[in-house]
Amino acid sequence: MQFNFKDIFTAFMVLFAVIDIIGNIPIVIDLRKKAGHIQSGKASFIAGVILIVFLFLGKSILNLIGIDVNSFAVAGSFILFFIALEMILGITLYKQDESAPLNTAVFPLAFPLIAGPGSLTTLLSLRAEFKIENIIIAVLMNVIIIYAVLKTSGRIERILGVNGINIIRKIFGVILLAIAVKLFAHNIKALFDIV
Repeated sequence: MQFNFKDIFTAFMVLFAVIDIIGNIPIVIDLRKKAGHIQSGKASFIAGVILIVFLFLGKSILNLIGIDVNSFAVAGSFILFFIALEMILGITLYKQDESAPLNTAVFPLAFPLIAGPGSLTTLLSLRAEFKIENIIIAVLMNVIIIYAVLKTSGRIERILGVNGINIIRKIFGVILLAIAVKLFAHNIKALFDIV
């Protein structure tokens, strides 16, 4: 095993930016209001497992079902686009089945919010650049930060207040929309081999 602290830090920062747990605080607060409680430990653990499993099996799974990375990223850009619209316009596009109990630990918190298409496709890119053990440590470091943010989201909400949360929600909605457009444009280009 070859641990490289520079590679670990770079992979950590890339994943941290893509997962954007700080930017997702308004969504986390919304989910907590809908569900009444968020299982921070369970959500962080499930997200970590999804990320690490995808790190090892991602490309093989996509190849097995005949999907390339670019198609996966384009699909992911649509999910990000609709989440961003919800944040900016203050509407609800995703309707939870009322008869089913709301299990926010798995959906939409662990997947697709934390371990979403953006972070999963990023993992495939990192795999080509860094050694797998360094990426695993970077993923685990992100999981610890995700857990801390989820656990303290109530305190963060009290500090920021309702107006502060709404402002941050709209700002990060626009940023998320821009990321979705960039992800779509970059991958649709690669998908159709447009130079």
